[in-house]
Amino acid sequence: MKALVRGLFFTAATLVLTGCGFHLRGNETLPPTVNYVAVTSAQSHAPLARALKKQLSVYNLKGGNLKDSPSENMAVLINIQPEQLERRLLSLFATGQVAEYELIYGVRYTVTFPGKAPLPAYFEVLRDYQDDPQQVLAKSRELELVLSEMREEAADKIIRRIASQSTRAVAE
Repeated sequence: MKALVRGLFFTAATLVLTGCGFHLRGNETLPPTVNYVAVTSAQSHAPLARALKKQLSVYNLKGGNLKDSPSENMAVLINIQPEQLERRLLSLFATGQVAEYELIYGVRYTVTFPGKAPLPAYFEVLRDYQDDPQQVLAKSRELELVLSEMREEAADKIIRRIASQSTRAVAE
């Protein structure tokens, strides 16, 4: 009896999740008319462009540089603008030194689907960063790691946005 109730529960949960459109990350797909994602940036070796190319391979999507595209008219073009990084003060030590920052990583890019007009987009990735003036070397390395994680999150967000926009672009 318990097995039957458990089975019905999991079946109902699966149907509810499927019905609401939920799907696991990593299943991002592009329409069959798009066979390549070309990434360009204003800076020749922009860290976000490298992170985006890496994320494309994680999602098993073909992508890279525009010159490597098999056919430019079948490629989605992502043009990444220079990254913006701001620090906002969150808290101070009793001595008046900065204890904590909020890092704001701004991402501005345009997406061009085959035969469509470019779509500009902007979003921000936020992180809190604790600063300790006593451990300057360790904190500089930690800042590099935090920025790298922010770039990976931004690249992941760009791919998910493009996947959702591509279904709308093909439908139009």
